[in-house]
Amino acid sequence: MAKNYTSDKLSNILKKLNILYIEDEMNIRENVQKVLLLLCDHVYGVESVDEAKLILEQNRIDIIISDINLPGTNGLDFIEEVRTVDKTIPVILLSAYTDTKYLLSATKLKLIDYLTKPIDFKALNNALHKCVQDIVDNSRYIISFNDKINYNVLYKKLYDIESNLEITLTAKELELLDYLILYSNRVVSQDELKNNIWKDSLDATDSALKNLLNKLRKKIGKESIINISGVGYRLNI
Repeated sequence: MAKNYTSDKLSNILKKLNILYIEDEMNIRENVQKVLLLLCDHVYGVESVDEAKLILEQNRIDIIISDINLPGTNGLDFIEEVRTVDKTIPVILLSAYTDTKYLLSATKLKLIDYLTKPIDFKALNNALHKCVQDIVDNSRYIISFNDKINYNVLYKKLYDIESNLEITLTAKELELLDYLILYSNRVVSQDELKNNIWKDSLDATDSALKNLLNKLRKKIGKESIINISGVGYRLNI
């Protein structure tokens, strides 16, 4: 049964999510992005669909906010393309128009909301809360590594679903897992991992990384982290 969260609870969850925001007008993008950053820690603001696709390829994105009128590929066509590979990611569309043609096309894309510009920020916040509730309802924050190991991205907990027992992660294992999840759509190099997991470069040795990877693999499954020889590592989810 779906659980309805309070506004405060939804705001707390929103803080931990990643938003992709597409708007080609720089002034609008910068102003809206400032507001979004008050609500969420990670916001990727881009001006075109091509840039948006690169972000989606390289990062874990939880919510998409897109203007309809964009240079080249418009927002409707972009979201239609997204829907061919992801049927449930929450989407908010923005437009200066309330034309019936746009509204009818948008309703086919399973949107969370359709907001008209200029943006009412209370309406935007409410739409984002609806996105979070949708994420909770569809368990998009749960990552399954194999038949019995799940990771809760929001609460940073790894657990065995058969026994319903939590699997303890060290601080470094948690940092490594979260980093691999954040960039799960691409291969992450050894140097990138070492530079981001260890603050002291003297501690960031090849053997330290290998040891950490092996420990994490024992907890989430050996096949869950793929080694691309000579390139780096990618999470298999």
